[in-house]
Amino acid sequence: MAANSRLTIATHALAWLALAHRRGQEVLTSEQVAASVNTNPVIIRRSLGDLRRAGLVEVRHGAGAGWSLAREPEGISLLEVYDAVDAQPPFGLHRTEPSLECPVGRGIRPALSGVYDRVERVMRRELADTSIADVLRETLLNQPEDRKAQRNEE
Repeated sequence: MAANSRLTIATHALAWLALAHRRGQEVLTSEQVAASVNTNPVIIRRSLGDLRRAGLVEVRHGAGAGWSLAREPEGISLLEVYDAVDAQPPFGLHRTEPSLECPVGRGIRPALSGVYDRVERVMRRELADTSIADVLRETLLNQPEDRKAQRNEE
């Protein structure tokens, strides 16, 4: 089972847009964002489209076309990004009904539903408490060769 990376891709794109803006570049093309994420620009355009519909990014057409943040990175929470890209809950129940002939099959859904609901509530709280600015700050701090440059930018 592959993990859903939509939240990661969208967060990466937003952090890159935030850093570009900090460095004086008002917009980035989907190709520039895709190069950073190391994925196809079509995937980035889909993700940025979701983020635009949620009011997190803006698109400029024509001369100087590209994408930019619609708000300051401190004002964009990872929960907003998560909801914008329609990321899936961390855990899911069986796709089909388990055997009701089995005592575990009869009770597994209710037993796990409460646990999964609590995990999702905690996850959503954590995402709500983390901004794109937080992610960018942590990203730059985790790069030894960029620590000096990052301190100079702040």
